[in-house]
Parts: sequence; C-alpha cells; structure tokens
Amino acid sequence: MIGFILTGHGHFSNGLKSSVDMVAGPQEKFEIVPFEEEAAGAYADKLREAVTAMRNDTDGVLVFVDLMGGTPFNQSMLLTSQLDNIAVVAGTNLPMLIDIVMARTDTSTLAELVDEAVTVGKEGVCTMSLDSAAADDDDE
Repeated sequence: MIGFILTGHGHFSNGLKSSVDMVAGPQEKFEIVPFEEEAAGAYADKLREAVTAMRNDTDGVLVFVDLMGGTPFNQSMLLTSQLDNIAVVAGTNLPMLIDIVMARTDTSTLAELVDEAVTVGKEGVCTMSLDSAAADDDDE
C-alpha cells in the first residue's frame, strides 16, 4: 500500500485531514506533519521522521503539500532525492484528497496515484454561478 503524508503551512494539514476524515472516514497510512512557525526549526526533522517511518511500512509514500516553492514543498523534495519511492504533489485540495483515498488500493502504484491526484486536483478548481433573483424580476 502507498502511504500518504499531508503537510503545509499553519493548520492546512490539520484542517484538510479533519475534512477527509469527516467525508471518507479515518484512513490508514495517512499522517499529517504541520509546518508551524514556532516549530520551524524542527520541521525538517519531523517531516523526515514521518516520511521515513511511512516508507519503511509501505510500498511508497505520496507527500501532499499546499504550494510549490514553500518550505513544506522544498523539504519534501529534498527527501525524494534521499529515499526511493517518494513523490510530492503540490497544490493539494480537498477534492483531490477525497478522491485519492477512495481510489487507493493495496495494489495501487505511486505513479497511478500521482496521476490521479493531479487530474482530480485540477478538476476540483472551477467556477459556477446561479442567476440572481433580480434577473427573474426583470423578466416579469
């Protein structure tokens, strides 16, 4: 099974994990590592420990981060050069996570889950509108 690590600035990972649990139920092999200002010095070590432990217990690790270029992304990318079967997806959103936890099976590969996450993440960003009630009044 591929393990998941969710990280990002502030309470990003806490909030998304809470939402995933509410919609899809608690997930096995799914951990969070928040990047909080007061713990910035220890963040790299915490992330490394979490990813290494997850990697030792799974077939690979998919690290979800909030945005490309930030500390969580940069630290996660460093780990990809030091450990095998680690991938990073930036721009994580709730539709992506809900889909990916539902799509993951014991036989899922890291590459399949990365492709699925990126596709669904992009599809989850959209805009919609409803006609206003004022437009209905104009018709009468």
